[in-house]
Amino acid sequence: MTEKWRLNTSSEVPLHQQIYDFIKNRIMNGEWPVGTRIPPQRELALKFQVNRSTVVYALSELAADGLIEAKVGQGTVVVNNTWSLLAAAPPPDWNQYVKSGTYQPNIRMIQQINRAEADPGMIRLGTGELSPDLLPTADMREMFNSNIADKFTLGYSEPKGSLYLREIIGGYLKKKGIDASPASILIVSGGLQGLQLISVGLLHHGSAIFVENPSYLNSIHVFQSAGMHLHGIPMDPAGIQTESIGRLKRQLEAALLYTIPSFHNPTGTLMSSERRADLLQVCAQERLPVIEDDVYGDLWFAEPPPPPLKALDQQGLVLYMGSMSKTLGPGLRIGWIVGPEPVIDRLADIKMQTDYGSSSLSQHAVAEWLSSGRYENHLLHIRSELMKRRDFTIAMLERYFDGIAEWDIPQGGFYIWLRITRSVSIRPLFEQALKEGILLNPGNIYDRNDHQHLRVSYAYASYDQLEQGLIRLSGFILAYPAN
Repeated sequence: MTEKWRLNTSSEVPLHQQIYDFIKNRIMNGEWPVGTRIPPQRELALKFQVNRSTVVYALSELAADGLIEAKVGQGTVVVNNTWSLLAAAPPPDWNQYVKSGTYQPNIRMIQQINRAEADPGMIRLGTGELSPDLLPTADMREMFNSNIADKFTLGYSEPKGSLYLREIIGGYLKKKGIDASPASILIVSGGLQGLQLISVGLLHHGSAIFVENPSYLNSIHVFQSAGMHLHGIPMDPAGIQTESIGRLKRQLEAALLYTIPSFHNPTGTLMSSERRADLLQVCAQERLPVIEDDVYGDLWFAEPPPPPLKALDQQGLVLYMGSMSKTLGPGLRIGWIVGPEPVIDRLADIKMQTDYGSSSLSQHAVAEWLSSGRYENHLLHIRSELMKRRDFTIAMLERYFDGIAEWDIPQGGFYIWLRITRSVSIRPLFEQALKEGILLNPGNIYDRNDHQHLRVSYAYASYDQLEQGLIRLSGFILAYPAN
């Protein structure tokens, strides 16, 4: 329970009056506009830590004053506020505006996940980011406290981003086999903004997008909200299966294909070099552009992944996306898109219309880390720590999930794609775990027809949390009857 719901039990003001004042203030200051659904009585009693009868009394007073009303099928909703009590014309119904927006809301489960991730007491078994303990906070602070290079500025950067950073990124990509001039690189505020720019800048409403099935894209609505339709292509241990792409492309008139070939989200799959060559050949034959998302490509364990698709691209077919969110820190909000200059020019123009450029402070930080060698040293540390965490998690799975789940051992990245072999209802399992303080990422947010998998991340939770969370999760699953 957060502080804002606490009542003053030592006050002379009765508890029901404090609840009345709390809700009325929310309504009068516009936080709860007309049409807002008031939390149920049981939930309010829990939040305020009072008897339900106290809540009922406060709500009856609010109803008597014409501020709320019980409606069939809707619960108790706000029907008036201070503006409509004082003015003849009713205030705007902000809930109607909310429902009318073009950007689709997240599915309820993802909204629950997003809210639960803000709870510091939650064991987050599926979170796709580095633990705060693995972020180079002290080194970053030291860098900013040292002499700042002459190239640093607090002004706007040019449309494609800092030229200095793009030159540095060009050198960094050269090591991956990608030849990219600064003119063909666009700095974006994280990979998600890159996808948003592509969706509004390059695609028509109603376009078909091919994705791996399951796919990270199914957990966000960046393309769907722009009117696109996602079509899943099956995967196997070598990556996306290419056999049906040509036929489906002609049938659906697909606009592009989105793939995460290195340490795929959510499955952890590493696409083989042979499959990469096959995929690029098929897409070249079908003139099907590719978005290659390589945000996990630096997080390999025993050996580097095969060269990116972009390194094999001889026709300007691939838009390559990278980011610092999974390695250096999500709060930096710095990523990049590499592609043909006309495409990058188009996306840069749209970016200038939306945010006028990514943070100059973050751009400077990334440039300094890449140019100074700090980033490579940091990667050595992060790879070592992630591999230890992976091995620990695998050991926990072998001990507590033998006979109730199956999994592969990832060669890099964050994720283990855990297949539950018992007949388990994913939604009740998710809700039960959430009530017990354990946050899961079920497979159905990546493939709506998947009711067997969980995305387990070894990147965020501590060792103690991983052990405690996995032991309790296995207990929940074992409580279900065997097949």
